[in-house]
Amino acid sequence: MRKSTLAAVSAAVLVALAGCTVGPDFVRPAVQSPAAWRIDYPMAAEVANTQWWEQFGDPVLNQLIETALRDNLDVRVAAARIDQFLGALTTTDSQAYPQLGYGAGAARTRASREGQPPIPEPASNYFSLYQASVSASWQVDLFGRVRRLSEAAQAQVYASQQGQRGVVLTLVTGVATSYIALRALDRQLEIAKSTAANFGETARIFDLRFKRGLVSQTEVTQVRSQYQQALTAIPTFEQQIGALENQISILLGRDPAPIPRGKTIDELVAPLIPAGLPSDLLQRRPDILAAEQNLVAANASIGVARSLYYPSLSLTGALGSTSTAFGNFLTGPATTWSVVAGLTGPIFTFGAIEGQVRSAEAQKAQAELVYRQTVLGAFRDTNSALIGTQKSIEGVEYQRGRVKALREFARLSRLKFEAGLIGYLEVLVADNELFAAELAFVNLQANRYSQAINVYQAMGGGWVDLADAQTPRPVGMAGGPRTP
Repeated sequence: MRKSTLAAVSAAVLVALAGCTVGPDFVRPAVQSPAAWRIDYPMAAEVANTQWWEQFGDPVLNQLIETALRDNLDVRVAAARIDQFLGALTTTDSQAYPQLGYGAGAARTRASREGQPPIPEPASNYFSLYQASVSASWQVDLFGRVRRLSEAAQAQVYASQQGQRGVVLTLVTGVATSYIALRALDRQLEIAKSTAANFGETARIFDLRFKRGLVSQTEVTQVRSQYQQALTAIPTFEQQIGALENQISILLGRDPAPIPRGKTIDELVAPLIPAGLPSDLLQRRPDILAAEQNLVAANASIGVARSLYYPSLSLTGALGSTSTAFGNFLTGPATTWSVVAGLTGPIFTFGAIEGQVRSAEAQKAQAELVYRQTVLGAFRDTNSALIGTQKSIEGVEYQRGRVKALREFARLSRLKFEAGLIGYLEVLVADNELFAAELAFVNLQANRYSQAINVYQAMGGGWVDLADAQTPRPVGMAGGPRTP
C-alpha cells in the first residue's frame, strides 16, 4: 500500500514538473500606429483583397503574372525553404515523445581450445548466439525545453510562410511594374520613330528648298541636327526595351525572349486604391508578420537556454531475448530486460549557461528592434505610395495640358514659318519641346500606374493569398500552409 502511494505521488510530481515551462511567454510589442493615413481614399476595403492587376484590363498582363507565379524560381526556393523548416519542426516535436527502436542479430563463433578457460575435447568449440530486443527511451520535458524548441521551430515555419508571401508580393508587383515600363518604352519608341519620320521629311524638303535657294545652309543644318536627335533616341529606347524584356523573362522563370504585348499604355486603366487603417498592416504585411514570428522564435530561445540550469530526466527500457540455440530463442528463460532512469544537471559551468541566456536575450532584443523598424518602414512605404499616387495623377493632367499647348504652339509656328513671318529656329524650338514633352508625358503615365501598384505592395492585403494560391505548394504542405 505504501509503495503504491509513493508511486502515485511520484507520478503526480512528474506530471506537474513536465507541465512547467521556463522562459518568458511571448507578448507582441506595443506599436504606436497613426490613426489614419496622411492621404485618405474613400474606396472599398475589399479592393485590397482582389487580384488588382486584372483591373488594368490587359489579358496579356494577367497571363504574364500567372506564368510568373507558376514558374518563377524565387517562389520555388521559398517553397523549398518552408519544407526545410517543416522538417526541422517535425524533428523538434519528436523529442517530446518516447523513442522506440529494435535490434536483432545472429552470430556464429569458433572459440580457441587453448584460451582461458580451455575447451576440452570432445566439447565443440563452435557456438551460435541469437539476440533480439525492443527498446524505448524518453527524455522527460520537465522544464519545457522541448516545448520552447517546438515553439521556436513553429515560429520559423510561420516566418518562412510569410517569406514566401513576401516573394509573391514582390514578384506580382515586379511583373506589373516592369510590364507598365515596357509599354511606356514601346510608346516612347513609337513617338521617337514618328517624330524622326516627320523630321526626316522636313529635312528632305529643306534640301530641295536649299537647292532652289529658298533657305539658307544654316537652316538646313538645323533641320538635319533635329532629325539626327530624333534618330539617336530610337536605339536608346530599343536597347532599354531589350533589357526590360530580359528582366521580365527572368521573372517568368525562363530564358530571355521577346515579351508579348497587350493594350497600349494609353488603353490601360489604373486600379482603384484600397482603403484601410494603418493598424491593418500589422495583420497582413508579410514582412511585418515574418518579423513578428522571428521575434517569437527568439523569445522561445530564451526559455531553451534557461532550461539548461535545471536537471533533465531520462527513462530507458529494453526487452529482449538472448540464446545460443535457435530452438530456445524467444522462450521464457532466454528473456532479458532492463529499466534505467537517469537524472543529470549542472553544478558549476563557469558562465557557460549564463552566456547562452545572455546571447538569447540579446537576440530577442535585436528581433524586437527589427520588428519595430519593419512596422515603421511599412507605415512610411504606404504613406509615400498614397501621396505618390495622388501627386502622380496631378502630374499626368498637368503634363497632358502642356503637350496639348505645345502641339498648338508647334502648329502655329510652322504656319508662321510657311508664311515667311519667322525663321525656322522658332519652329525647331517648338518641335523639340513637343518631342520632349510627349516623352515626359509617357513617363508620367507609367509613374501614375506604378504608384498605384506601390500602394498595393505597401498595404499587402488578401490579394497576396490569392496570388500565393497559384504558386507551387511545398511538399510538406500539400493541403495548404498553416497559419499562426
